[in-house]
Amino acid sequence: MTVLVFRTVSLFAQDDSLKNLTFSAYAELYYSYDFAKPANHEKPDFIYNHKRHNEINANLILLKTNYSGANVRANLGLMAGNYSRYNLSSEPEWARHLYEANIGIKLSRGQNLWLDAGILPSHIGFESAISADCWNLTRSILAENSPYYETGIKLGYSTKKGNLNLTFLVLNGWQRIKKLNLVQKPSLGIQINYKPSEKLLLNYSNFTGTDIQNNFNALRTFHNLYMQFEVSKKVGMIAGFDIGRDKYNSTDYGIWYSPALIMRYSANERVKLAIRGEYYNDKNRIIIATNNLYGLRVSGLSGNFDYQINKKLQFRIEGKVYHAGERDFSNNSAENYSLTTNMTIKL
Repeated sequence: MTVLVFRTVSLFAQDDSLKNLTFSAYAELYYSYDFAKPANHEKPDFIYNHKRHNEINANLILLKTNYSGANVRANLGLMAGNYSRYNLSSEPEWARHLYEANIGIKLSRGQNLWLDAGILPSHIGFESAISADCWNLTRSILAENSPYYETGIKLGYSTKKGNLNLTFLVLNGWQRIKKLNLVQKPSLGIQINYKPSEKLLLNYSNFTGTDIQNNFNALRTFHNLYMQFEVSKKVGMIAGFDIGRDKYNSTDYGIWYSPALIMRYSANERVKLAIRGEYYNDKNRIIIATNNLYGLRVSGLSGNFDYQINKKLQFRIEGKVYHAGERDFSNNSAENYSLTTNMTIKL
């Protein structure tokens, strides 16, 4: 570790660091109306973004700085809003406003081989916390209940053409900044990201580890696959599938899984339309706790309209309906309807 620190300091000193330093900002304000009218103004338990009902709120306010040199890189992001409040509620207070904090060192002069360490964006999934970067305003259930962030060490390799990216990770756990007490084993992750053409992107990511305290034989295995395909200049498609399994001691607690499909139509540079269909099945209540004995089985359909006001400012509106196998919503109903609008700005 001492050698790594001195190596990093040396690399920074050799570069003209100021010209490689950039700053950016992102903010998202939203209003969402849940027709179930939850008394505590909170949407269902499996939702962590755009969580508040019937009030104007901030989902994510992010300030970020980035350093990018020939042999070293670093990122620091500080945040506030619903995303940090609900997604990082189990983290210590000092960590709840850290979007990312990492540093990386290039390991080879001739190859694009990097070692990064710290708080990193998740290697899992096709949706992030930044709504403006996603095809839909809100996140899928699939994304909401898999890691948005992770802490650990990442070894990454990219080909010179950039069409193949390989990543191996040693992590603190399943969406963890601080490792849980009594958990001694590391968690591992792999990502293979391949772009055979300009129109097609294929991705496989996995997680193997544990997030259960005081159980040395607990094991979670999780697989995430997705494909992004540009059908034409105006039509795009994302198809994703998650599946995971938990085992404690000799007990197999079963699997959970979720398919999702998104279609997007770009009418012009300013106007985009998207529709998402999804299904989430966690009948054994491994990831999502429910009051019924049959677990969570929810299908969802959402459609959104996007208008790019200018290069920095975007307005979106989305309607969404969920249908559950049981009466899983706050109005004791098997169905849930919501309407959400937001305004995002990137600087």
